[in-house]
Formats: sequence, C-alpha cells, structure tokens
Amino acid sequence: MLEELKQAVFEANMELTARGVVIYTWGNVSGIDRSKGIIVIKPSGVEYDAMTPEDMVAVDLETGKTAEGKWKPSSDTKTHLELYRQFPELGGVTHTHSVNAVAFAQAGMDVPALGTTHADYFYGPVPCTRALTQEEVETDYEGNTGKVIVETLHDRQIEPLAVPGIVVRNHGPFTWGKDPAASVYHAVVLDTVADMAIKTLALNSGAAMPQYILDKHYMRKHGPNAYYGQK
Repeated sequence: MLEELKQAVFEANMELTARGVVIYTWGNVSGIDRSKGIIVIKPSGVEYDAMTPEDMVAVDLETGKTAEGKWKPSSDTKTHLELYRQFPELGGVTHTHSVNAVAFAQAGMDVPALGTTHADYFYGPVPCTRALTQEEVETDYEGNTGKVIVETLHDRQIEPLAVPGIVVRNHGPFTWGKDPAASVYHAVVLDTVADMAIKTLALNSGAAMPQYILDKHYMRKHGPNAYYGQK
C-alpha cells in the first residue's frame, strides 16, 4: 500500500507543474495512510523533472521522523503533519507559491467569493491567516504555520472540506482534499479563482455575490441533494 501512496503522491506533485502552478521546486504535495500512521511527501529541493515515485519520503505521523526514503522530506513537512493531526478527514495536502493566491497572501486578504466558479468549490471566502509572530517564526516556523492555519479555521468555524484551502499571510496557499489528487485540484482552482477575483476587483472594487447564489452553486455540487454531474 505504501508503494501505491508513493505513486499517487508523485503523480500529484507532477500535476502541479503540468498545470502551471509550480515552477522550479516551489511546491509540495503529500498524502496519508492513516492505518499505518504514515504520510508520504515530496523530497526537499529536488527538481520535478528529476523525481521518481521512489524519491517520495515516508514520514511518521506522530513523531515527524523519516520512516523510509533516501532524501530529506519537504521543508514544509511539519505544516502538513499539523493539518493531518488536527483534521482526520484530510487525505492529501498541497502547498504552492502560485502567483495569484500568493498575491492575496501578501496583501493579507481573503480570496472573496465573487462568482459561481468560486462557489462551485469553496463555500465562502478562502481565508487569509494572521501573520506569524517573530517568536512563532524563530521557534518552530513550519509547525506554527500549521497551527495558525488550524487556528484560523477554528476561529472562523470553517469546515476544512467545505473550504478546502487557505492563504497564509505573507507566504502562500495550502489546499487539501480527500486524497493527494484532490488537494492539487483545489490548488489549481484556488489560483484560478484568485486570478478572477483580482481582475474583478480591478474593474469594480465593490463587487460581491449574494449569499443565495453561493448557497445554490455550492449545494448543487456538494449538498445532500446535489445534482451536478452524472450519477
């Protein structure tokens, strides 16, 4: 089963470059096997063109120590671990530095829900966290990045799978889903709706979408009586 997870995580990482939301080594995807208490994640600083499934690194969920692999795991591993520990419904996590989502992170702004494309995937604004304090950065930067994501979701009473992404202030987006592929899908969608929002706000700084339209579009895909797509 671990080999299958390595393959899935590898393919998800490669999808980031295929979709144009990652250049060089600017991103990472992980997946989890909860029965084994293991996450698999991209190795740190390894070029995408050179990677194979065997390069993926297995990390113990509880200890954070490498369980299998010849490389160091991603430098963002502690952030991924914190999300998996706090939200058992997550099966995959993605981090990128995609341009449009990062713009909102750098501005310290939520990605607002302005239209139905956004509503199809995110049930409300994609939140922006607070900035980490100097102490948080200096003591455990990556771990505290995970904690500030969890803090934001809890404080704003957001269900992680209803809004499967966030932008970390001054940093960039993290997204998640039921598996690695879903977390990448949400990363690509987030950057696209962020691009749409930037352009919309440039044309009309007061743009908004009524709650009833948000409700309709989200629920027709994800609600108890969803009818979008094929059975």
